[in-house]
Amino acid sequence: MTRDQDPYHRDELSDRLARAEAMGGGDKIARQHDKGRLTARERIARLVDADSFEERWALAHSDLPEAADKTPADGKVCGFGTVDGRRAFVSADDVTVMAGAGGRVGVRKQSRGMQYAVEKGYPCIHLGDAGGARVPDIMGSAGMMSMVYPIAGAPPRDRRVPAIVAIMGECFGGAAWSASVSDIVIQVKGTAMCVGGPSILEIATGERADTEELGGWQLHARTTGQVDLFAEDDEHALALARRALGYFPDHAGKLPPVWAPAPGRRTREPGFVDAVPADPRATYDMHHVLRLIADPDTLLELRPYFDPSLITALGRLDGRVVGFLANNPKSTAGAMGPGACEKAVAFIALCDSFHIPLVFVHDTPGFFVSKAAEARGMPLRIMNFIEALHQSTVPRVSLIVRKSYGMAHCNMAGGNMDSDAVLAWPTADVSFMAPAVAVNVVYGRKIAKMDDPEAARQAYAEELARANAPWDAAGAGYVDRVIDPADTRLELIRTLETARGPDGEGGRSHRRLANWPRMA
Repeated sequence: MTRDQDPYHRDELSDRLARAEAMGGGDKIARQHDKGRLTARERIARLVDADSFEERWALAHSDLPEAADKTPADGKVCGFGTVDGRRAFVSADDVTVMAGAGGRVGVRKQSRGMQYAVEKGYPCIHLGDAGGARVPDIMGSAGMMSMVYPIAGAPPRDRRVPAIVAIMGECFGGAAWSASVSDIVIQVKGTAMCVGGPSILEIATGERADTEELGGWQLHARTTGQVDLFAEDDEHALALARRALGYFPDHAGKLPPVWAPAPGRRTREPGFVDAVPADPRATYDMHHVLRLIADPDTLLELRPYFDPSLITALGRLDGRVVGFLANNPKSTAGAMGPGACEKAVAFIALCDSFHIPLVFVHDTPGFFVSKAAEARGMPLRIMNFIEALHQSTVPRVSLIVRKSYGMAHCNMAGGNMDSDAVLAWPTADVSFMAPAVAVNVVYGRKIAKMDDPEAARQAYAEELARANAPWDAAGAGYVDRVIDPADTRLELIRTLETARGPDGEGGRSHRRLANWPRMA
């Protein structure tokens, strides 16, 4: 068709858009599918609501002349779409273009889109599948300086909008940086997130390792704690991204979205007494208790494998979003180690930044003491936890189910820690240490001299145990209410309603933790 026949160049526009949508070509798309993975465009199409994606900068390409025709969209698909009716900025690395390596133009358009979304108050979701920076773009002094991390001209990360990153392929460099400053990180099993890949490692240091060792899901689940949620495949990861977004407001100027209350759940729940054994030495899974507290099917646990002595989970209570921090006696009897402290701090900062109230559920013998814990700076971890608690300004409610000993009682927002309310079951057991230990510390020498040491030890232990019960603390005003376990859910709903104030604005945070690093 001649120019006279197509004066508005519609055919040329169609051709250019078609080349962009073709990505790296059929062979590379087939290789992606052979791995059981979706392409960047397929991922976006499955993430957002049907026909809602508005692509930006589709005609971008490399600014290097020799690469311009080989870099459709310069390897990043970016734009706005709706996720369950809510507008969000979505970007995805296209691994079919230059192995997903970030080029100067592609990186710039992604950064520009995210910055624009923050300014307008839209959540950001990035789908990572990138092999670091593109070498021709970043080599040399001018190349390096043209692709520095965007500090100049960009505001610091202060959680003004929720940011979600999904690791959906081998992610080195850029995608790992994005994940490290996001709010929620999702990783598909069989992928990797690390600074550099095996070949770079071997060239630089001579060390050999595969991608699973450097950044596989097991490493991040159990050792680093850098990933919140784990997916079986792409579809599962996208479903998790949609679900996670549902707990957060569009931006920090709004309160979290409210759902209709769960029908029939403003009643007493006798199942609590079955979930927690009467024997204080018996272990149990705190997840059962949290499921009885929260609205049905609303618990979303973050970092479930990273020091599981502490559960950190988003959920809903009477339709409203809450954050749970709960000791789990099933793991190290609920004794918290350095990992638990790290994820508690990160979770408190996350919830406080987006006006999500906190519910602490106690059943802990204290902090986990060991040489390994001390080598990881246990005093610093404990006090970072306390400082995050001190800086948080969302409503906080503390529920003591069984044990709550020592400094861990303070870290779990216990009595005299400025919580909105401290609730306790009649089985609450609060002190500096367990009676069986305290009796030896306090009365050990005296008992050794007695005619019947075991009987004396038992009598002293029972005396100490009576003092640990919640009655004295309630009498002194440190416990606001001692409650029947069956009323736990109702009491938490009512307490949080009061804490939020008549118009809900009492639940708004001052966001003093918005600049706190993701893992500190």
